[in-house]
Amino acid sequence: MGVFLRVAVVLAGLVCCTAASAQDVTLVSREGGIVLSGSLQGYDGEFYRISTSYGMLTVEGESVICEGPACPDLVAPRAEIRITGASDIGAALLEPLFRAFAADRGLIYEPMPADTWAAVLLDPENRKELASISFQPLEPTLASAALAEGIADLKLSFQPEDGFGSHALAMDALAAIVAPDNPTPEISTIDLAKVLAGEVTNWAQIGGPDMPVVLHALDPGTDMQLALSARLGTPVATAVLHPDQTRLAEAVARDPWSIAIIGRANTGPARRIPLTDSCGFPLLPTPLAVKAEDYPLALPVLILTPKRRLPLLTRDFLDFLRSPAAQEVILAAGYIDRSATRLPMTADGLRLINAIQGAGEDVTLADLKRLVNLMDGADRLSLTFRFEDGSSTLDTTSRDNLADLAQLIAAGQFRNERMVLAGFSDGSGAAPANLALSLERAARVAQELAAIAPDLAAEDLPTVDGFGEALPMACDETAIGRQLNRRVELWLMPHFPEPAPAVETP
Repeated sequence: MGVFLRVAVVLAGLVCCTAASAQDVTLVSREGGIVLSGSLQGYDGEFYRISTSYGMLTVEGESVICEGPACPDLVAPRAEIRITGASDIGAALLEPLFRAFAADRGLIYEPMPADTWAAVLLDPENRKELASISFQPLEPTLASAALAEGIADLKLSFQPEDGFGSHALAMDALAAIVAPDNPTPEISTIDLAKVLAGEVTNWAQIGGPDMPVVLHALDPGTDMQLALSARLGTPVATAVLHPDQTRLAEAVARDPWSIAIIGRANTGPARRIPLTDSCGFPLLPTPLAVKAEDYPLALPVLILTPKRRLPLLTRDFLDFLRSPAAQEVILAAGYIDRSATRLPMTADGLRLINAIQGAGEDVTLADLKRLVNLMDGADRLSLTFRFEDGSSTLDTTSRDNLADLAQLIAAGQFRNERMVLAGFSDGSGAAPANLALSLERAARVAQELAAIAPDLAAEDLPTVDGFGEALPMACDETAIGRQLNRRVELWLMPHFPEPAPAVETP
C-alpha cells in the first residue's frame, strides 16, 4: 500500500472516531450583525473553533451567542486531547505525566479501556468529565498528517518539523549497546559510523575478537531510527530489525556479537559500550552532558503542536510539563529531565585535559590562564546555547533553555551570584577571528534573553565573555565535533556586592 493511501486510510479511521463530536451550531454576534453557521470542532473555555463555508474559524466566546443543541457547557467545557506519534515515548511517559497533572490540578484521573492508552479527567465535586485523553501510536509520516489535518492535537517526536510548534518534553541520548559478555571495551564514533554503514563487518577490524558483527536496528519508519539516519546523513545498513526498543535491547543482549543504537532510557539488559571521538576524547552521556548537548548523540524528546489554538486544558498541560512535578516523573521513567543541573567547574577535570590537549597552536598560555582563572570557583549550569547551522538563530532546545533561564532569574535563583555567558568557537580559521566570533555569539544570547524578559533589570542579566577555541568539547577534525565546540555556556560565580554606604542625616 502506498504511503499516501496509508495516510488516507489511517486519517479516515481517526475521523470516524471524532466525527460524532462535530455538530452544527450557529454563532451570533452579541450586536446581532454577524451570523456564522458551521460544524463545531471544539471549545476551550475561551474560543469556539468551527468549520464553516469560509474555512476553519476561531471565534472569541465572549463576543458571540451559541445557538443549537451542540453548544457546549460554558462553565466547564470538555476538552479532547488526542496524542499521536512515537510509541516508546507514549508508553513510558503519558500515563504518569497525566496522573501527576491531575494530582497537581486537583482533578480525578481515571484510565479508560482502549487498544492503546486512554484516560479521562473528572471534576472532583461532581465527577463531570473535563477532558478525554487518547494516544494512537503512528509512524512519523502518518502522525504528522493527523496533526496537520486536525485529527490529532499533539505529536510525540524526536525531531522538530517545519509547520509545527515544538515543546521540549525531556532529553534522551542515542547510545551504542552490545551483549553483556562482549569483550570490546569501547568504540570510536568513526568506527561506529562504519559499522552502521556496513563498512565494518568483523569485530577484529575495530579492536575486538575475530567474529562477525551482527547489526540490529529499529524498523526504518520508527521515530528514533529516522532521528539516527538524520544524524548519520544516510540510512543504516541492512540489519536485523525490531519494532520497538524493548525488543531491540533484549535481542542484542542475547547475541554476543551484536551491536545496535538505542535510546539511553531503554538499554534494558544490554550493555552500553563507551564512545570516544576521533581524537580519543571520551564521550559520556552524563545528565549534564546530555542536557547541554555536549554529548554528540543527545536527543531531545519533543511535543509538536499544530499552528492552531489548542483547548485551554491542553495548553495548561503543556505549561505543567515545565514544572518540577513533571520533571520528577520524567526522571523516574528513565529519561533525562530538563531541570537545570549545575556542576563545579573544577569537578570536570576532563574538560581541562581537553583544553590543554586540544588547544591549537594559536591558543597561548595566557589564553589558557585567563580561562582557568575564571573557571576557578565557578559552577557550570547545564543550560547551554547553540545556533542553527549557518545562522544566528538559536536552535529549538536553546530557545527552551533561554525561557527556562529567564524564569530562574525572575525567581531569584541566582542571588549573590554573578552569571557569565561564555562563548566558544571551533578551531577553524584564525584564533583572533574565532575569539571575536565567540564573544559575538555570547552577546547574541544575552540580547535574546533581554528581549524575552524585558522586565528583568540590567544588573540581573548575565555578563558576556568569549574564549574562542580554548576549551574544545570534541575533536575539530569532524563536522559534529566542530558543531559541539561552537556553543555558549552559562557560568555562575559567587558574588556578594558590598552594601551602599549609609548616608548621614544632618
